[in-house]
Amino acid sequence: MAKDDGAKPEEDKLLPRLRRKYGWLDHLIRANDAFTERYGNHYAAAITYFSVLSVIPILMVAFAIVGIVLKGDTAVTNQLVDGITKSVPDGLRGLVGEIIGAALKSGGGIGVFGLLLALYSGVGWMSNLRDALTAQWGQEKQKLPLVSTTIKDLLSLVGLGLALVVSFGLTAAGSGVGRFLLELVGLENQGWAVFLLKVATILLGLLANTLVFLWVIARLPREHVALRSAVKGAIFAAVGFIVLQQAATVYLGSVTKSPAFTLFGPVIGLLVFANLVSRFLLFVTAWTATAKENQQTVVEPPAPVLIHPRVTVQQGPGLGAVGGAFATGALLGWFGRRKS
Repeated sequence: MAKDDGAKPEEDKLLPRLRRKYGWLDHLIRANDAFTERYGNHYAAAITYFSVLSVIPILMVAFAIVGIVLKGDTAVTNQLVDGITKSVPDGLRGLVGEIIGAALKSGGGIGVFGLLLALYSGVGWMSNLRDALTAQWGQEKQKLPLVSTTIKDLLSLVGLGLALVVSFGLTAAGSGVGRFLLELVGLENQGWAVFLLKVATILLGLLANTLVFLWVIARLPREHVALRSAVKGAIFAAVGFIVLQQAATVYLGSVTKSPAFTLFGPVIGLLVFANLVSRFLLFVTAWTATAKENQQTVVEPPAPVLIHPRVTVQQGPGLGAVGGAFATGALLGWFGRRKS
């Protein structure tokens, strides 16, 4: 039997069959295609650059303000710092702790220059993040006025900062309140009670992270989307972020002994972690946007109709002329009979 050269190999037919069978696999492939087509890697690189550029001045200004507002309330400050340091991999906790400690010691002495630097780098970071999220939702990039767009990006940066503070505060406060309640009822040494407290703390952290990711995915794009359309993506992001933290911790632990890491210190770890988080966030947004309930059905317009007039030239009398002559003759004959 002759071999059909036009037939596709069996492995080429396997993926479409799997995509038809497993909806989650088809969704992941659609999300990956959208992430690539909408320049997800390029946007992630830009976000990474501005993240590294802005993280130090933003933390300096933020915790200088926290130090002024709390006015030496070390218990609340320590809970907030603990929540932030636990949100980064182990290899970066020392660097983040040093930055926060320096900011708290500086108090109000951050200066006008430090504030302007934080605003410039923070607005640049937020602008790139919003443009990237807008692209992953498939929204067209429009020309926006500079002043109003900068103000909106600044307000979005402040809003995101407040959301993160609330998230870290809830997680830290929940753990502290839980320990206080266990001590109050005398169960602080019971293994099952401590285990339940840890589970409750994890669930509270997941809930707080879900709310933050929900706001980021649905409200940071240039054109806001409905919150209900981003709920699944926010839950996916909250769970995946914990997995990403653990993976980054293992990776940073494996490269700490390399000469490059010794030379540049935690900066490499910060770059790697920022890039991983940026790619992950943009992919989750693409995954959310490519869900079937979020895809708009485009109805193609009908094809244009071409009308070609046809002109027929007939030789001699046509059918209409013959019919008219016959009718005239019959009428004349009738009148003749009437007169006779």
